[in-house]
Amino acid sequence: MAVARLSTQLVWSYEPNGDVILCGATQLTGEFQQKTRTIPIVFVHVADPVTGGLVESLARPGGNITGFTAYESSIGEKWLEVLKEFAPRLTEVAVLVDPQNPTWMMHVPTMERAAPSFAVQLTAIHVRNAAEIERSINAFAARSNAGLIVLPSVMNSDQRELITALAARHRMPAVYALRAFVASGGLAYYSSDWVDLYRRAASYVDRILKGAKPADLPVQQPIKFELAINLKTAKALGLEVPPTLLARADEVIE
Repeated sequence: MAVARLSTQLVWSYEPNGDVILCGATQLTGEFQQKTRTIPIVFVHVADPVTGGLVESLARPGGNITGFTAYESSIGEKWLEVLKEFAPRLTEVAVLVDPQNPTWMMHVPTMERAAPSFAVQLTAIHVRNAAEIERSINAFAARSNAGLIVLPSVMNSDQRELITALAARHRMPAVYALRAFVASGGLAYYSSDWVDLYRRAASYVDRILKGAKPADLPVQQPIKFELAINLKTAKALGLEVPPTLLARADEVIE
């Protein structure tokens, strides 16, 4: 039996085959949904599979797709919390949104509801390319006590060097939903544990290969999360990382 595993990069010309497709991210899973309604698909790291039209419900997926979501619905509130712990004086927060990735429709409303409790004004900024990213961050950085949250998307990830460089230039504290940003000099990353999600997805692939139907396997949510902090970036921004936040970090880059 064959398992076709595709993630990270969108391979639009790929023609589905094999007994199971294991793929990551909302956009890629949606593309495979359009290509096959018969081959079982197990997704990993999809934000909202119901709103995205991938499954009928979390408990009863229906069709040929099931898997493991990337986030709990409250994770947007957690990004705000971490950002405010780094910079308690923040009053303005920009959320960098790639409108081509539907995950923003879950995250932005959650953060809008939570923003008053953190005493911040939230602004969602929709960007489609590097030029729009640079122009938008440059403009927002002119505000006093401004910070940044970068939502997950392929486009944002591809532009991570630009985004982290702009945050550093303007001395803006920023929290990212993808770990690659912290490795590129970003301040902090908070998200689900991807390794754990793929480990759990392997059990679904095994069950499907033994005869289980995706429609009968409920979509599961993450149970493990991780926080990474770039201390070098924190020092460059003039931020003192609270000991309580540092103690919670799964990874510290010095």
